[in-house]
Amino acid sequence: MRAFIVDRYKKNGALRFGDIPEPPVRDDDVLVAVHAAGLNLLDSKVRDGEFKLILPYRAPFILGHDVAGTVVRVGSNVRRFKPGDEVYARPRDGRVGTFAEFIAVNEADLALKPENLTMEEAASIPLVGLTAWQVLVERAGLRKGQKVLIHAGSGGVGTFAIQLAKHLGATVATTTGTANVELVRSLGADVVIDYKKQDFEKVLSGYDVVLNSLDSDTLQKSLKVLKPGGKLISISGPPDPEFAREQGLNWVLKQVMRLLSFGIRRKAKARRISYSFLFMRASGEQLSQITSLIEAGIIRPVMDRVFPFEATNEALAYIETGRSKGKVVVKLR
Repeated sequence: MRAFIVDRYKKNGALRFGDIPEPPVRDDDVLVAVHAAGLNLLDSKVRDGEFKLILPYRAPFILGHDVAGTVVRVGSNVRRFKPGDEVYARPRDGRVGTFAEFIAVNEADLALKPENLTMEEAASIPLVGLTAWQVLVERAGLRKGQKVLIHAGSGGVGTFAIQLAKHLGATVATTTGTANVELVRSLGADVVIDYKKQDFEKVLSGYDVVLNSLDSDTLQKSLKVLKPGGKLISISGPPDPEFAREQGLNWVLKQVMRLLSFGIRRKAKARRISYSFLFMRASGEQLSQITSLIEAGIIRPVMDRVFPFEATNEALAYIETGRSKGKVVVKLR
């Protein structure tokens, strides 16, 4: 089968396009013929080696964290899926590889594709949808009447998180550039901060939750908009000791995480705010709940561009510019 392969960790290195054997199908696996694969900045960071301490992929390996496709065959223990089913997933860490014609996915990571979406649209959902769900529903417990600030509202996670937060009954503020103000308003944002014209930390106050996906400067400033008891949740770091514990990292790495996050945790504690880092995990069960929201018309995918599979390297370069609105996808079939 054809695939895009990381031969070695290298910043901005091109993926190699080549032929490799089809993946083996374990007893709990579903073999999926990939129709479309979503791209994420996480792919670039893994390729560049940024996560090699906590995600020890051994080169050569295939990149890709979002998939939509058709079930080809199933392992002996699989009961929820059958050949011909249209499915989508964010495969679990250690078993990614959606930039290929086929991928074997653990049954627990899969969900049936929303019937009202194309394969390309479905491929744009899993990673950003699960990230937003795990931040807002699981970690924040966001509820009606609360106020949430979602940074980078026109990005992949942002476009999904705004819609989910509105569904949960929250007042939603977001930051974005001038060109995307109308887009984020159309998704339901109540307060839109054009970061080119305003400083969000001078405009907003009394917020319950902040979802940060930007740099450490934005993270520090976000403390100012939260009220005591508020929650600052970052998906862009720094990782904290709780994350190290959840990942089962060794003692040395736990101390590294403790040091990396010491400053922001100390400042948050002084303001009686909780800081946590979230690295999303695969979950077919949560994805099924997301499917229900999409089929009910509550959440819609926001797509920027669809590239042909052969142009995966160009697609990665495009999302690295930071200018994409919503998600970028490659189409295989």
